[in-house]
Amino acid sequence: MLVLLPPSEGKAGSGRGAPLKPESLSLPGLAAAREAVLNELVELCLGDEGKAQEVLGLSEGLRGEIAKNTGLRTAGARPAGEVYTGVLYDALGLASLDAAAKRRAARSLLVFSGLWGAVRVTDRIPSYRCSMGVKLPGLGALGGHWRAPMAAVLPEAAGDGLVLDLRSSAYAAAWKPKGELAGRTATVRVLHAPTRKVVSHFNKATKGRIVRSLLAAGIAPKGPAELVTALRELGYVVEVREPARAGAVWTLDVLVDEVT
Repeated sequence: MLVLLPPSEGKAGSGRGAPLKPESLSLPGLAAAREAVLNELVELCLGDEGKAQEVLGLSEGLRGEIAKNTGLRTAGARPAGEVYTGVLYDALGLASLDAAAKRRAARSLLVFSGLWGAVRVTDRIPSYRCSMGVKLPGLGALGGHWRAPMAAVLPEAAGDGLVLDLRSSAYAAAWKPKGELAGRTATVRVLHAPTRKVVSHFNKATKGRIVRSLLAAGIAPKGPAELVTALRELGYVVEVREPARAGAVWTLDVLVDEVT
């Protein structure tokens, strides 16, 4: 099972240990694309601060994030699972998983990133600010920049099991499973049961809980149908929208009563 996660806008501060070692990151096929983004992002933030703020889409209150980006090569790095914070990651609670579940998380979780492309939760990275929606002056839209490298690397990373795609739309644009792989990919919507409307905050929290439940139980479904069975056995209310044709992504609707 490969679980695709979005990053979080909020991030913990960089660690006090050794700085980033790009060659140590998982998915080495993304190395050249990572280096290109890293170089341009650092150069941008070392230059005109006003331009950097505009390109990165930062409010005045977040202007300090520019300085953070200037030190990406020297700042202390820490595991990505500690860097990413926010509602989904709070609900996932990686730090409180038992040892076996943490090993499963290290194997199966992949966090998408405008800067790194995708990293495993054990990869050591510094805190940064660069969303997938950014258009860097030299590289252009990052979603487009990552598309070809991801297409070359991700199918092998997915292996022959389920791909559980929990990314937001901006990050999903960087890589879309195709063919046979799409047929064993499932996305999840979280709906308020009485209204069948998508809920925002609880959407993230529920997705984090789903991943935690699967990791804690040691469940690794081979495909979407097995995932539906597993989630129902774990107590989730799931409705299935099976694809109209073979080789298309499944959509699962998880119904919740709470919306806050």
